[in-house]
Amino acid sequence: MSLQFALELARSAGEIIKEGYFKQKVISQKCSIADLVTETDTKVENFVQKKISEQFPTHEFIGEESVSNGAKISFTDSPTWIIDPVDGTSNFVHRFPFCCISIAYAEKKKVALAVVYNPILDEMYHAELGKGAFLNVPSFLSILCSEWGSQRDATMDTKVRNMHKAVLASRGIRSIGSAALSCCMVARGSVESYFEYGIHCWDVAAGELIVREAGGVSASPDGSPFDLMSRSVLVSCCRQVLDETSACIERIPFDRE
Repeated sequence: MSLQFALELARSAGEIIKEGYFKQKVISQKCSIADLVTETDTKVENFVQKKISEQFPTHEFIGEESVSNGAKISFTDSPTWIIDPVDGTSNFVHRFPFCCISIAYAEKKKVALAVVYNPILDEMYHAELGKGAFLNVPSFLSILCSEWGSQRDATMDTKVRNMHKAVLASRGIRSIGSAALSCCMVARGSVESYFEYGIHCWDVAAGELIVREAGGVSASPDGSPFDLMSRSVLVSCCRQVLDETSACIERIPFDRE
């Protein structure tokens, strides 16, 4: 399934939402005074369903407005699109800028692709199963963290080469002078990856767990399982970014602690 198709579909649908956002609205009430629907909800869903059926005529479709109008929910192993054309309709009605189109694609009853687009703030969130979640910026434009460490020996030459290769493959590299805080920067989403050779177990023992519990992943810089006593670390926001970062890094041998 093409992520690009879903992103383009969300952006096109977002133009319809944005157009309706600033206009006088025709509003109907569904189940309660807090459950509203506008002509934009229907217009967006019809547009999205048409585009999907043209591109993927055999795929199933579940849409909020279709179900509200009597369509049955059929969620099987078949490829299925699940759509909320305007999530946050009350916000949309009151011009409170937190409304979006929500697009999910499922295979074998498991969501494999997701796009949420707020056209008012131009914020595009997207995810693919097992590949991480992103806001507007694709993974190959990551910000990385690394440190030079305290060694001033032959390993510096390799560290320079690693920095050079990593900066060419990313948006940039930051060195903040703390292994633990570099891990926390990954955990909070400020950077996508942090790698270093020459650290000690006390530098990363806490930070590595914080990354994993925040949903990130850890490994040795060569991609093998993380070893707290190996004098090296690589933590990333997701497996895809970890693998991309690992591919940039030349191994530096250190004796285990």
